[in-house]
Amino acid sequence: MNQSFFIAAVGAHQQLKRLGVHGNNIANLNTYGFRAEKSRFASLMYDDLKSVGTATEGGYEGEDPGFDAFPSGVGAALWTTDTDFKSAPLEETRRDQDYAIAGEGFFAIADLTTGEITLTRNGAFVISELMRSTGEVDENGQEIQERIYYLSDNEGRFVLSDKGSMIEVEDEHQPQPVGIFDYMNYDGMEHVNDTRFRAVDKNGGIRQGGGTLMRGFIEMSNADLAEEMTKVIESQRAYGMALKMVQTSDEVETTINSLRG
Repeated sequence: MNQSFFIAAVGAHQQLKRLGVHGNNIANLNTYGFRAEKSRFASLMYDDLKSVGTATEGGYEGEDPGFDAFPSGVGAALWTTDTDFKSAPLEETRRDQDYAIAGEGFFAIADLTTGEITLTRNGAFVISELMRSTGEVDENGQEIQERIYYLSDNEGRFVLSDKGSMIEVEDEHQPQPVGIFDYMNYDGMEHVNDTRFRAVDKNGGIRQGGGTLMRGFIEMSNADLAEEMTKVIESQRAYGMALKMVQTSDEVETTINSLRG
């Protein structure tokens, strides 16, 4: 089978993956704190081949230094998707529990069930209630519970304060000590979902963020519609060209087979 057939087939499949990346960016244009992903391609098994000779009378043996290397490859693939961490515009909401970060840094939210701490730029928080033991018992020997209110992401996770602890809310109209945290670099951060990230070892140790906390504001998505639509059109054109190449390669192979017959 002609190698061009496989190159084109791989190319078409990879362009579908690229469409999925940019389609997801477009779908999250209105998601608070969303960070767009960028597709990165790499060559597949790309190498330089050299001519290899055989021993002949008065000739050479082994690799022939007189022949230049020539490139050979089998197409390209979507190698990775990088997250674009650039800041997005802030929108004023005037809601007491909406927070945004002007500058670098993340909010940290903790899941008490799993012990996992993840990072986000989505500051659309809410006040949730939790029953907590007081450490005392009543006359019937039952443990006494008290109701507390805390700042959460509305999905059962706690927002961490600048001290790294959960934030108990006593007055919902007062500013809360929401913490801003950061890392030395963001390379390789895991995308947990559309707005949450998980740090990995190479990000370094967590530290206090240098951004400014803005109450009554929310950060929008940093996906740019014009750029994403351009990428979608590019992928559609590349996909169409790859399919045309598959068709042409198949026709060539059919012609060759008919001549052999």
